[in-house]
Amino acid sequence: MADTFNVERIDTVVIGGGQAGLSVGYHLARRGVPFVILDAHQRTGDVWRKRWDSLRLFTPARFAGLDGLPFPAPRDSFPTKNEMADYLEHYARTFALPVRTGVRVDRVSRTGDTFLIAAGDRRFEARNVVVAMANLQRPYVPPFAAELSPDIVQIHSFDYRNAGQFKDGDVLIAGAGNSGAEIAVEAISDHHVWLAGRDTGHVPFRIDGLAMRLFLHWFVLRVIFHRVMSIANPLGRRLRSKMLHGGRPLIRVKPDRLKALGVRRIDKVVGVRNGLPLLSDGRVLDVTNVIWCTGFRGGFSWIDLPVFGADGDPQQASGVATNAPGLYFVGLHFLYAMSSEMIHGVGRDADRIAGAVAARGTSVETSGALARPPVTARMAS
Repeated sequence: MADTFNVERIDTVVIGGGQAGLSVGYHLARRGVPFVILDAHQRTGDVWRKRWDSLRLFTPARFAGLDGLPFPAPRDSFPTKNEMADYLEHYARTFALPVRTGVRVDRVSRTGDTFLIAAGDRRFEARNVVVAMANLQRPYVPPFAAELSPDIVQIHSFDYRNAGQFKDGDVLIAGAGNSGAEIAVEAISDHHVWLAGRDTGHVPFRIDGLAMRLFLHWFVLRVIFHRVMSIANPLGRRLRSKMLHGGRPLIRVKPDRLKALGVRRIDKVVGVRNGLPLLSDGRVLDVTNVIWCTGFRGGFSWIDLPVFGADGDPQQASGVATNAPGLYFVGLHFLYAMSSEMIHGVGRDADRIAGAVAARGTSVETSGALARPPVTARMAS
């Protein structure tokens, strides 16, 4: 017997209940567009709660709030991951955003002008779909990791919580970006630590220093990342191609600190020999722990629409899908500017996309929640 489903019809379905999805919801509600936000996590903010225990934002609290609701912390403090998670939950409650938690979208397809969204035993039909999440969703571990000795503890940074997960013995961290550097600082107190990977560079100032508090935070975040490094100017367009496929500079933990702590920098891990990690210079490391800080890969295989280029990235113009009217993206890396996936920058993209959705008009034959318009608004610049 064929499965039958109750279908819910709603004008706009927002997929993702993190800062991007909540920002889109805020701006859709301001425009009176009926919508629902689908979040795979069991609780709003879990996308932050599930990260490693000591994680803090790189941006201070004064730049950590979404449109309409400042972050409730001293302006120059750096929120923890749990504080950010609780803020997102508070944000959704404050504006009565219709978030459905525990709803993981399995497939998005299309029939005529209607999008079909399958999520477990639930079905939605929508005129518009906003994919509100980063484009890199699947933790990546190189295939040769399966050849490592079973005695070696292997953890991807996505699953890392604290140094208590390590066995006695040396720790190899594969990937020398921000995650790798911060985990190295935690591990070095009780282990010999090897940090493998190329130098991604570093910002030439302390993010918690006096100059940053007085001037540079505003200048870097609001001027450089938000305006200069955007597709609105030639410099930003040139930088975008490099930023999309290159490593990001170290922000909080600098190379000199890693060296002073005793973290040993080594070449890239390229394979396995006799069950142990093999480096590009031919050396083999006798370690008992490997932390894969090797990033993420595209996670949009559930979008069954012709909207992806040869590189696997969505084909879009500032978040508007070029081959599927009514499909939008918010939260992608460098969607419009370097700030597009940052807390302080996502609101501008969300506002623009909400405006594009509203401009298409709303369907009168919809069911589902309509969030009440927010009573306060601090528009993104």
